[in-house]
Amino acid sequence: MTIESLLQRKKPRRKIEGIAAALLPYDNNGKIAVDEFQKHLVATQAAGLQNAVNMDTGYVNYLSDSEKLDVLRWTREALGPTTPFVAGAYIEHDHGDDIAALYRRQMSEIKKVGGTPILFQTRRLHGKSNAEKAAVYQAAAKGHDKVLAFELGQMFAPNGEIFDDDMISRLLDIPEIKGMKHSSLDRLIELKRLDARDKIRPDFRIYTGNDLGIDMIEYGSDYLLGLATFAPEKFAERDQLWATDDEKYFALSDALQYLGNVAFRAPVPAYKHSAAAFLQITKRISTGRTHPQSPTRPAWDLGMMQDCARRLSL
Repeated sequence: MTIESLLQRKKPRRKIEGIAAALLPYDNNGKIAVDEFQKHLVATQAAGLQNAVNMDTGYVNYLSDSEKLDVLRWTREALGPTTPFVAGAYIEHDHGDDIAALYRRQMSEIKKVGGTPILFQTRRLHGKSNAEKAAVYQAAAKGHDKVLAFELGQMFAPNGEIFDDDMISRLLDIPEIKGMKHSSLDRLIELKRLDARDKIRPDFRIYTGNDLGIDMIEYGSDYLLGLATFAPEKFAERDQLWATDDEKYFALSDALQYLGNVAFRAPVPAYKHSAAAFLQITKRISTGRTHPQSPTRPAWDLGMMQDCARRLSL
């Protein structure tokens, strides 16, 4: 892949589909701050981004089944009866050997409230053949109008897996799966996904999950980013600047990327603590508390988040 070929891929004036993986805020008593969560969902939607809940950013790997159902209910209550949103189907802690059935159980709860399910990967499928994996995805998605897949690097979570090219082709052949979030943090791999999409199924959406390369939207990716929950209105502004071919796009994109580089440094899962600090600084939530099992940043991270907020004029 040459620099010239990459430049030819750039698509100015393209309308971007943006989705923010919503942070689940906690109060000083260690309980979910439901009102602040709902207000942030509404603000994100009003900015022009869709919400994704029960994702990494929402601590889905730590939530009980009842808490995941609560999040779905709170989301629907906040957004009203028809506003679309995405929700994670995370089965890592579920009991049973029928993987497709485990997915479908959670997908049915998401569908009940009108959400679009995104299938988190599971360690149960690690080491299986591509044919076996694809059969699970096909069985899980059958009968659904719209399902999203997920490709997650293990720097985010141990249940993640970066697929090979054959597996990507198999996913592209499942009609119910309309798109895929790609979170390798490797732009060259993502560019290969875009090439495969363009050749096999041009209407398929590749949502970048590369918080260290948010300019992937310039090459044809849309996005589903935890970083977008830090400042959804700034992401929406950036998208509009790109769509209108406005030179102010570059300064804003650089400022957002600076935030991403700081917040998503190793250990990557601690970005949720950075998100809580940033949202507290910008007066979106009242505390910088996170889920008690989630990794945290050192105290000096707060100063870095303040600098990021100043650069974005927040």
